[in-house]
Amino acid sequence: MSAAGERQQWLEETFLEHLEFERNLSPATLKAYGREMRRFVDHVVEKRASPGEIRAADIRDFIAHLWQQQLTPRSLERALSSIRTYFGFLLADGILEANPAAAIPLPRKALTQPEVVDRYAIEELLESFPDTPAGRRDLAIVELLYGAGLRVGELVATNMDDLSLSERMLRVRGKGRKERLVPFGRRAAGAIKDYLPHRSRWRRTIESDDEPVFVNQRGGRLSDRSVRRLLNTAVQRTSDLHRLHPHALRHAFATHLLEAGMDLRAIQELLGHSSLATTQMYTGVDLAHLMAVYNKSHPRAGGGED
Repeated sequence: MSAAGERQQWLEETFLEHLEFERNLSPATLKAYGREMRRFVDHVVEKRASPGEIRAADIRDFIAHLWQQQLTPRSLERALSSIRTYFGFLLADGILEANPAAAIPLPRKALTQPEVVDRYAIEELLESFPDTPAGRRDLAIVELLYGAGLRVGELVATNMDDLSLSERMLRVRGKGRKERLVPFGRRAAGAIKDYLPHRSRWRRTIESDDEPVFVNQRGGRLSDRSVRRLLNTAVQRTSDLHRLHPHALRHAFATHLLEAGMDLRAIQELLGHSSLATTQMYTGVDLAHLMAVYNKSHPRAGGGED
């Protein structure tokens, strides 16, 4: 069999189509899975002619190979998770009789809680933006990141038809292409309203059906990198912050809502999390405390009388 024929046995493209159309993974996740799967196949294809010849030892050898390249524990975990998913697909498709990666446990990683930014430091940050067209746009961005708990990728992907200023609601496309409606406050609404005239001026010469909410001064959609850069610049103007990752605003959003007494399930819904365990990591407090808050505050939590 030719080399091309041998490679076809690995069903690489079929696996990616399965992830895209049946699992409905986001483009970024799909790209990551494809990269890890192909890297593994490239590593083993010279020794193993088909997926059915792969043994657990081959996978351990590949993980050791990655470890020698000084990949982080998180990267190793992602690689192994991708391989397990890949062989799970081959098993379900009848190509294999067993998943050789199933017996290899994911590496344990320390559970670290993010440092939550003090609300007064955030107030100082929000008050630091200059009263310029770009400054008004940047203020609207940070107000929305903090006020709606958005991921940066979600924010830069929003379009004008996702935004309702009158209802103060935003339609957000999250991980796995799942959509959710997220409310935002009066301050964020006011900041967006102040920014929109400048957006219209920057977009004046743009002829496109694409209508992003946040744009650069040339009228194009603002990038993830640009948001991170503007936030770093803003942080330099504050006394209480030395650096601030955009995701820290999302952590602060969740924790400050919890401290104010919001129902944990509602916070989970706003963040677009699929599990309470993930929400726990965002709030920076232990799960027992979260469940106590939930049981106390929710009338149907089961902690009280019927």
